[in-house]
Amino acid sequence: MPTVANQDTLNPNRAVTIDGKKFLWDGHIFQAQDEASRSAEAYKKDSFEVQMVEVSGSYLVYTRRLVKEVVVTAP
Repeated sequence: MPTVANQDTLNPNRAVTIDGKKFLWDGHIFQAQDEASRSAEAYKKDSFEVQMVEVSGSYLVYTRRLVKEVVVTAP
């Protein structure tokens, strides 16, 4: 399990590595799992990979977007 926050005070890390993949915190602290799940589903619909983490009774949503296409323009 990744360390995402100091257990004494809820001060989440902005970025964590989970299963070798870098995820970024969305900046919201959710008090209810239901709220966090709705947020996670919205990110999934926008093609994000999502990890939801519980810390000290609050929920955090971490996301990452997969690059599907690289566009290179020549000058």
